[in-house]
Amino acid sequence: MLKKILIGLLVVLVVIQFFPVKKNNGGSQAHTIGTAYPVPENVAIILKKSCYDCHSNTTTYPWYSRIQPVGWWLNHHVDEGKEHLNFSEFTSYPAKKQAHKLEEVAETVDHNEMPLNSYLWIHTDARLTPQEKQTLMSWASQLQHQIELQ
Repeated sequence: MLKKILIGLLVVLVVIQFFPVKKNNGGSQAHTIGTAYPVPENVAIILKKSCYDCHSNTTTYPWYSRIQPVGWWLNHHVDEGKEHLNFSEFTSYPAKKQAHKLEEVAETVDHNEMPLNSYLWIHTDARLTPQEKQTLMSWASQLQHQIELQ
């Protein structure tokens, strides 16, 4: 009986490999935050290493993303992240939403809620140093106030 269950599981694992996910590589870049607002180079580096995999249209996928169901889980995670904030679509948001999203960036970074711990398990280089946190929070707060004044 156990042998049949294991063979069944193996067959299922093999079959689901034929159902890959559509990758988040590219898409429109017309509304990227940098097209309308200044993003200093040091902030751009932080965003790229710690935020863009889940919060932009340019995800860098690890090798294990090609293995299902891990790929499905990662894709769901990226979709969920982009639902909350997509830096590649940022300028398509109304100004009030842009300001609110920047406020959330500063708050979640300050409270160590972003990047997610589950992301940092594998992507240790995405961990923010205290200086990077301060840089990102200051930039987000300043830009938020700039947008609110417009």
